[in-house]
Amino acid sequence: MTSRSTWVGILAMVATAFLWSIAGLFIKVIDWHPLTIAGFRSLIASAVVFLYIKRPHLHWSFPQVAAAIMNATTMILFVAANKTTTSANAIILQYIAPVCTAFIGVWLLKEKTRLEHWVAIALVTAGIVVMFMDELGGGRMLGNIFSLLSGVAFSFYFVFMRMQKDGSPLESILLSHWLTAAVGLTATLFVPAPHVTLKSVGAIVVLGSVQVGVAAILFAAAIKRISAVTANLIAVIEPVFNPVWVFLALGEVPGAKAIVGGVVIIAAVTGASIASARRAARSDV
Repeated sequence: MTSRSTWVGILAMVATAFLWSIAGLFIKVIDWHPLTIAGFRSLIASAVVFLYIKRPHLHWSFPQVAAAIMNATTMILFVAANKTTTSANAIILQYIAPVCTAFIGVWLLKEKTRLEHWVAIALVTAGIVVMFMDELGGGRMLGNIFSLLSGVAFSFYFVFMRMQKDGSPLESILLSHWLTAAVGLTATLFVPAPHVTLKSVGAIVVLGSVQVGVAAILFAAAIKRISAVTANLIAVIEPVFNPVWVFLALGEVPGAKAIVGGVVIIAAVTGASIASARRAARSDV
């Protein structure tokens, strides 16, 4: 792996996290059941990914299918968690993922977790807790369990996607969105009908095509170039963007803890990314 390829992967993952972060901003304007939103978002995203691939190669290998199932599981569990516990609990419990990925990556990928990864994981954990300290609550146990399971599934998703670094991991994402769309749209038949407005349709189109669709293409490019734990660490900057969107959309100035926590997370992820890129540069020599 060259340092240039590593930097391409890092920047693609940063862009992915950036696009993932706009979900909350657009979901707030859609007055639909969460599973209905997830279903239609994945339906649109699958069309975007399908058009990009043009001729998807579905070989139904273990990594391809396993990554698809883990991604669909993550999306569905995270939606369920947000309905049954506090948003802060859902975010914090899901972002135990880098810790899980560090161990799972060693086990399944034989990728070493370096010192910079462990330092970054510790700092990122502290940063997230500081960011959401005032919002933490007991929540409902079921919702907390959903969040925890979502984080574990998210970890396995990164690992199974990384297993396909020499192939085309986009097919796994395509399958995952087909699966999520099937579950979400089936559930729509049993919940109140969505209130369709121009605003809600516009928001769901942006969510499906850009927030998930374009992000999927960027993520597939990233995971081919950087380790699973590095990609997962960079993904943690996603919640850092949320206060920025709230400020831009609503004019709410982020609190001191959100700023401090965000700075710690960005510094930790940046430091780990630079260390990984320098390691790759040394291997070029």
